[in-house]
Amino acid sequence: MKRIILYLVAVALLNSSCHIFRPVQTSDDGEIEVNLLQINDVYEIAPLSGGKEGGMARVATFKKQYLQKNPNTFLVIAGDFLSPSVYNSLQYMGKPIRGKQMVEAMNAAGVDIAVFGNHEFDIREAELQERIDESSFLWVSSNTFHKKNDKVQPFVKANVGPLPKTHILRVKDADGTTASIGIIGLTLPFNRAEYVSYTDPVVTAKEMYNSLKDSVDAVIAITHLQMEEDERLAREIPGLALIIGGHEHDQRFKKVGNVYITKAMANAKSAYAIKLEIEKKKGKVDVDVKPKLVLLNESVPLDSATNAVVQKWVEIANNNYASLGFDAKQIMITKSVPLDGRETEVRRRETELTKLIVAAMKNAAPAADVVLMNGGSIRVDDIIYPPVSQYDILRTLPFGGAIKEVDMKGGLLEKILTTGKKNLNVGGYLHYNNEVQFDATANKWLINNTPVDPSKTYRVAMAEFLLTGREANLDFLNAKNPDIVKVYETEKSNASLADIRMAVVQYLEKNKNQYRD
Repeated sequence: MKRIILYLVAVALLNSSCHIFRPVQTSDDGEIEVNLLQINDVYEIAPLSGGKEGGMARVATFKKQYLQKNPNTFLVIAGDFLSPSVYNSLQYMGKPIRGKQMVEAMNAAGVDIAVFGNHEFDIREAELQERIDESSFLWVSSNTFHKKNDKVQPFVKANVGPLPKTHILRVKDADGTTASIGIIGLTLPFNRAEYVSYTDPVVTAKEMYNSLKDSVDAVIAITHLQMEEDERLAREIPGLALIIGGHEHDQRFKKVGNVYITKAMANAKSAYAIKLEIEKKKGKVDVDVKPKLVLLNESVPLDSATNAVVQKWVEIANNNYASLGFDAKQIMITKSVPLDGRETEVRRRETELTKLIVAAMKNAAPAADVVLMNGGSIRVDDIIYPPVSQYDILRTLPFGGAIKEVDMKGGLLEKILTTGKKNLNVGGYLHYNNEVQFDATANKWLINNTPVDPSKTYRVAMAEFLLTGREANLDFLNAKNPDIVKVYETEKSNASLADIRMAVVQYLEKNKNQYRD
């Protein structure tokens, strides 16, 4: 018995000894992985497509899933999130919301880094400053600056300081391998708000790259540029590890030389998970970039904490809509072809969505000979599929506004129609009713197959904004133009004339047999 006890003690000591001296990886192996998670052009905090796609609560889960596997995981948004949004026409606690809902949702979802998109400058200077101050994420702004008191300076975040032109992301893994990633943030100089100043994005990128390249293991650009500019950036700075891009909404993926360019679908319907595998051995650094497209659909659950923030704002919005006479949840269309509201389409051609809106305007103003709508008033930048709710109408036309009726001379009408036709790919591209045609052979505008008479007076209904003269190349279209004979007062009791969105709702209700099962 004593021998057995001694044997067991010896075995225990041997096992203990082996455990103590078992080799453990504690030294730096020179290899580290970093996950960069990308979204871009997100205007909706709640899921779309009947709750099946997108939503900031899904974005939050997406980040948490990757973060659990690798603490070196960072969520990046490549511009356009404060505007355009239906929320920007709403009020909360006596103030316009102007992107407040998005910043709160982004904070909850764990966004780490953001760059300006051109639409961030749609809102007022003081409102943008409030959103920057409310954010818990880092803004990187290499070529976009604040024009204040006749001086150009970086935008500033309260209690933090100036937004950096570049940022160095420093990471470390469990075995001690470290890496540093330089970040450049670029914005296309499209929105010429008076309080914003830009430098050339590609020229600036070269300067920033040269300032970073010798002190980091990799340099990436987070951009809100047109795809052509991203491609140019990749060609002219081939040493970039990656371009995380925004601006286009229809999901882009390209490799120029060794540089990947990734752009996810708008409104977080998809995202990119980009793995950087950095190997540092024998005085050499190798960076392997592995992008993966991830669909943020029903397979990704909603994060409860972020969803609570989203639902708070949805309730605030619904209360706002109700006060304006809308029922955001009511389904208006259950059967129709897809309604294309993408900027690339509505600013250059007629779509089923533009035809629907123009028909609704004609229904609201039946006495009008001509109905005009500017493509820029459609801000959904998406294809809308049935079921279509009143909320979808609201987000399509977030600025609302009245339908104004005027009497004008035919000569002015011809000038307006010709200019609108030339305004390809800008907001001033004009849509009009079926009674209006252009005879390319005779180079004449027709109404009901009759040439427009320059001296005749025509009744024209148009989106209210057009009459301000602030649309692209249409500054002459304003109430003071001598060829505008009369401007009709909008009766507040006529809801469909008082708000173009209500005109669409009432048109769909009137024609429900056509649009609903």
